[in-house]
Amino acid sequence: MKILVFGKTGQVAKELQALASADLQIEALSRAEADLLDSAACAALIAQTDADAVINAAAYTAVDQAETEADAAQTINADAPGAMAKAAAERGLPFLHISTDYVFDGAGQGARAPDDPTAPINIYGRTKLAGEDNVRAADGPHVILRTSWVFSAHGANFVKTMLRLSETRDALTIVADQHGGPTSAADIAATLVAMARGLMDGKTGGTYHYSGAPSTTWADFAREIFHIANRPVTVTDIPSTDFPTPAERPLNSRLDCATLLSDFGITPADWKAGLTRVIAQLEQGTS
Repeated sequence: MKILVFGKTGQVAKELQALASADLQIEALSRAEADLLDSAACAALIAQTDADAVINAAAYTAVDQAETEADAAQTINADAPGAMAKAAAERGLPFLHISTDYVFDGAGQGARAPDDPTAPINIYGRTKLAGEDNVRAADGPHVILRTSWVFSAHGANFVKTMLRLSETRDALTIVADQHGGPTSAADIAATLVAMARGLMDGKTGGTYHYSGAPSTTWADFAREIFHIANRPVTVTDIPSTDFPTPAERPLNSRLDCATLLSDFGITPADWKAGLTRVIAQLEQGTS
């Protein structure tokens, strides 16, 4: 199987490339090769590919910056995926698109199911939801995989930020009223490949959730990072109101992944196991 991947240096894209093997070819496209600001050019690449499936692992993910760059976020997160999905549908190619818990409003305490009402509270979430709608409208074989709190040994993420801060700080205040599932980019990549194979075998696809288990808070996530990395850092809980950001964050990012298990046989991974692997990678300098 050959998969065309939009994105090359992002967290999930890097992990997808690491899965390449004798029976799995990954063609990952850099921004220079496929700029999502040019939707037509991205669609043209799909029209001429010899790949068996397409994964969109590229996105505008600067949540706060999106508040002042709404047009760019809309083009990258909504317009380009729509054009790409349409091009894939015209050729009958499975199209897999990564989305986010930010399509929900973050209210309540329960885990959100894929068919629960959406109501994003910031521009990033609204553009990602628009991208979902455009992918569905293309009406081809597709998967929209919503995930949350992605971490890896690559790029910028919460784990790497905490480890960097621990080099000069022995105490940190971390938000403790936002709940979600930290998710290893390597686990997301493996899930996407398994779902691509499923679509090629005739599975219907649709919208699914995948996040690490069990749910936690950013503060407790930080504590586990320091515990596994053996860093003596004291974490003090604070509310979100003590750490204001340009874009509002959802307080409840819990995702119900039951349909992913029932339809594809995929169970959410233990995020602590993924975290242990990532910290080992970083300590060994193998990222």
